[in-house]
Amino acid sequence: MPWISETASELSRDQICELLDQAIAEAKSRICDTPKRVLLLPPDITRMHSGAGWITEYFYKHLCEEADVHVIPTLGQHEPHTPEQNQQMFGDIPNDRIHAHDWRDGVVHVGEISAEFVKEISDGMVDWPIPIWLNKMLMEEQWDLIINIGHVVPHEVLGFANHNKNYFIGLGGKDTICASHMMAATCGIENNLGNLITPVRACFNKAEDEMLGHLPDFYVQVVLARNEAGDLVHTGLHIGDDLDTYLNAARQSREENITLFDKPLKKVVCVMQGDEFFSTWVANKAVYRTRMVIEDGGELLIIAPGLKRFGEQPDVDELIRKYGYQSTPKVLELYHENADMQDLAHGTAHLMHGTSEGRFTIRYAPGHISQEDMETVHFAYADYEETLKRYPIDQLKEGPNTMPDGEEIFFIATPSAGLWSTKDKLLNRKGGFGQG
Repeated sequence: MPWISETASELSRDQICELLDQAIAEAKSRICDTPKRVLLLPPDITRMHSGAGWITEYFYKHLCEEADVHVIPTLGQHEPHTPEQNQQMFGDIPNDRIHAHDWRDGVVHVGEISAEFVKEISDGMVDWPIPIWLNKMLMEEQWDLIINIGHVVPHEVLGFANHNKNYFIGLGGKDTICASHMMAATCGIENNLGNLITPVRACFNKAEDEMLGHLPDFYVQVVLARNEAGDLVHTGLHIGDDLDTYLNAARQSREENITLFDKPLKKVVCVMQGDEFFSTWVANKAVYRTRMVIEDGGELLIIAPGLKRFGEQPDVDELIRKYGYQSTPKVLELYHENADMQDLAHGTAHLMHGTSEGRFTIRYAPGHISQEDMETVHFAYADYEETLKRYPIDQLKEGPNTMPDGEEIFFIATPSAGLWSTKDKLLNRKGGFGQG
């Protein structure tokens, strides 16, 4: 059972802080009464809108006088923060207390999820093992208390983000990230989104049970939704050390963050915030979260003022530039023929996630990438300044809009905070909807 599960139409900052105080008291009662070394594991800046940054700062300030407190943003293979981004995300936490995860050289082998289990849980679609490599600082240093902080929202790999994703992706090694992402892509992104327990999530749950039971940890899971004014606000806070803490949050997110339509949409316009999304690796959340609602022959227009690269790492950026976003059958064909795609399998999976499978046009209006480069990776291009003139995002309302020339669009201000789908695609897919 979760320690705390609080839901409301809107939780104020003061209410959240009171619940965080309760969480600290519970942790001291249940895990360690006088923690001397504390580790905080928040998301990185691509989840800045979730409020996880100021929640992390709150924990730090309330524990730093009695304990040696450290922070590792759960980057996965995302680009490490600059000192300025650390301050932007985590406020007054000293920069020397914040440590960048090194997914290549800063990890240690912990164990493996067998190929037999992977094959069974994926109904035979995947037949390789998932090696578990995790952050050395997490696994090798002594901790009295570990606090996982994150935003539960529909996710293309795990059904819903956060919980033990913080460990196995956020603090995972290259082999873990590659094997799990390729597994998710092979199972099918549209079979993952919005399901409580996907095949990859089941593997991570098993790994946590078998390999991380000794960690003195608990989870702080936030849920956000839009209020009547259209603002993104906190509506749930779920705190505890068990799987039900995740499931409670995911069920709430399923109710509040998934928008279903009777018919598909012809044109969707959305914004990937310029202070959070700098690569298509993360900005493609706009693709993942809307692809189930766009009609064949339709268009997704992504306004991305911060976009300046494709991959979060140079080698992945090079891979994306080399092969581009193509249909799943084509990417799988190339994968079996090319060593670089096999070595960077998480990048290969990303190419599969980021395609429309030829069904609709994906058009980017990027702040810092040329038309030639966008078209090289098989995305359509729109001039950023001209796009803002035609679609003044500060004047558009969330949902349907009719432009002055009569064009009808559906506007999404923060696509990373939800999932949009037709009822038919979500309810009549492999695995159905929800699994619990």
